Amino acid sequence: MQQRLRRYVEDRTAMVGAIAHDLRTPLTRLRFRIETLPDDEQKAKIAADIDQMEEMISAALTFVRDTTRPGERTPLELSSLLESLCDEMAETGATTEVEFGEKVVLDGDPMALRRLFSNLLENAVKFGGRARARVFREAAHAVVEIDDDGPGIPTAEQERVFEPFYRREPSRSRQTGGSGLGLAVVRSIARGHGGDVALRNRPGGGLTARVSLPI
Repeated sequence: MQQRLRRYVEDRTAMVGAIAHDLRTPLTRLRFRIETLPDDEQKAKIAADIDQMEEMISAALTFVRDTTRPGERTPLELSSLLESLCDEMAETGATTEVEFGEKVVLDGDPMALRRLFSNLLENAVKFGGRARARVFREAAHAVVEIDDDGPGIPTAEQERVFEPFYRREPSRSRQTGGSGLGLAVVRSIARGHGGDVALRNRPGGGLTARVSLPI
């Protein structure tokens, strides 16, 4: 049963990747055709829609790649990884910090975990103004929690936001909504490492993203 389910998921994932790849050809044709439109305002609007579709296709292809090609596992110290990410974000003006804590090492895919925590830190800054991360050990798991100071997420939506292309921002603005795959990628990477990720609102306000990974 597990093998059949795995093949089913792999087949559907490959199909999504193939569709996303094939959509690029008609979009390229559309981009050439709109050059002949006489209305510059309409041309600009259609070009913006094409840009948005191409961005979503790129995100879908990246999602498929990340879920079907697991990378090589190496020992990683999580506090150092998070400190590196926070330092990079601080260079662009983001407010981020990592609380001092114990050193926790696990075997993981460096690029994938870097993307996982980068997505969560960026979400915390974008929607909550700042990101505060901490790392600790809990039983046989490494736990990373990232807090923000935003409005939180209604309980009914705290699982739905992990669905591919589900976004609470209905405008699909690239500046505010993103592609809708960030949290889907986060969960896929976490589960690919045998762990998981969950969101919860804090009683005093703000949201906590909690990632649990087996050591």
